[in-house]
Amino acid sequence: MDRHELRKYFEEVIQNAKDEDILFSLHVKATMMRVSDPVIFGDAIRVYYKKLFEKHRETLEKLGWKPESGMAELEKKLETLPEEEREAIKKTIEEIYKEQPRMYMVDSDKGITNLHMPNDVIIDASVPAVIKNGLKGWGPSGEVDDVVLSIPDRSYARMYKEIVEDIKAKGQFDPTKIGTVQNVGLMAMKAEEYGSHDKTFFPPADGKMKVVDEEGNVLIEHCVNEGDIWRSCITKDLAIRDWIKLAVNRAKESGLPIVFWLDEYRAHDKNLIEIVKEELPKYDLEGVDYYIKSPEDAMKFTLARFRNGEDTISVTGNVLRDYLTDLFPIIEVGTSARSLSIVPLIAGGGLFETGAGGSAPKHVEQFIKEGHLRWDSLGEFLAFVEALRHAYKQVKALSQEENPRLLVLAETLDKAVGKYLENDKTPKRKVGELDTRGSHFYLALYWAEALAEQEEDKELKELFEKVYAELKANEEKILEEIKAAEGKPTDVGGWYHPDDEKATKAMRPSETFNKIIDSI
Repeated sequence: MDRHELRKYFEEVIQNAKDEDILFSLHVKATMMRVSDPVIFGDAIRVYYKKLFEKHRETLEKLGWKPESGMAELEKKLETLPEEEREAIKKTIEEIYKEQPRMYMVDSDKGITNLHMPNDVIIDASVPAVIKNGLKGWGPSGEVDDVVLSIPDRSYARMYKEIVEDIKAKGQFDPTKIGTVQNVGLMAMKAEEYGSHDKTFFPPADGKMKVVDEEGNVLIEHCVNEGDIWRSCITKDLAIRDWIKLAVNRAKESGLPIVFWLDEYRAHDKNLIEIVKEELPKYDLEGVDYYIKSPEDAMKFTLARFRNGEDTISVTGNVLRDYLTDLFPIIEVGTSARSLSIVPLIAGGGLFETGAGGSAPKHVEQFIKEGHLRWDSLGEFLAFVEALRHAYKQVKALSQEENPRLLVLAETLDKAVGKYLENDKTPKRKVGELDTRGSHFYLALYWAEALAEQEEDKELKELFEKVYAELKANEEKILEEIKAAEGKPTDVGGWYHPDDEKATKAMRPSETFNKIIDSI
């Protein structure tokens, strides 16, 4: 990425936002692309706050502040300055906000802007939120207004552009009429095809960046300028072929078409396309509809089906896998916390992942402040269902024997999750309403009920008839004990490394519920 062109791009976008009187916003993912994206973020600050650098460059250098760390870090460092210098810089920042376009806000009430901290805006959550909100965002005064989505990375800006254009032409999506988009993602070791971390470089001088093989043959060559962002990606052949197998298997199981999101004009994708075309004929493709399309065309194809209530399987690399598995669930059900990613591992076993990790800090903040936790565990519930089914298949494949109990547990849990949704026992936003702990009680109640009603496993039936009876009889008491723990600060011993004893006490406040569960 040519950073001279990057800054020129920001100048044009910011000027356009000012001319159109709409909000300026930047969308990156510094949490995952943690080498390249903070630099992109820093250049956005250099352009938006250009006047700040022109007037106070020496003071900023003396402070040791780097724009890559965000404006929040500057605010902290300003407190170390003499009052006169500090106030001069603050005055310049205030002038900038009057002269530049209004900025998209992370939190209008707290004055947290889009350029506050690099990890505050996570593109796979922030762009779908704007899309779901009718292409509007929150401004500095709490107002909702049109917003320009500034996405400098063309790896995924292209597909976001298509959905924005689709909405502008055809209007918002109706969640009651749309289809769904599943995804088979190429997740290689260490998320290598993300192209970040140890494969991102900033050239120390103008020249050429080359990738050569052991014999000295040049595989890739780019002309670069000093300080540009040069990013490589590596995906192992074994992982690619397994990805293709998973896509074909999913198509045969579901009867849905699969779309490989690959661009023949991108070197990495061109190689993947060759392997896809080589590998597909090895499988029985009867009944399998497959397509290979660029991200733009893949998005157009998928959206046409999506609007028509038809389901589609997107087959992508890890970056688009990450972004699409937030985009479509947020449109469909409002949050990716209610979606599930299943990752069968090449050597056996699997990973079962749910989304919306970006919302977790806000939930924890509320829990610590007022004892109410509203994390929706639906994704984890669904993950447990699929993990049990996966375990059943693995046992059968490895030992040639079946463990029917695993299937009973999976099917009854699936039934319980359905009732959990039908009765709307998901966590609510405010103190006094059902929270995460209460929603887990209802999941346990419905699962125990389903186990008590099933006839396939008599031993489980007999055990859970008693458990269900106790849970049902004590429903009101258990909920009262959980609510009694709300409305006051909660100490779990830390955000990232909580104290196990304190966290257990906070998350299991109902002695009645605990005794029933612990007796199983």
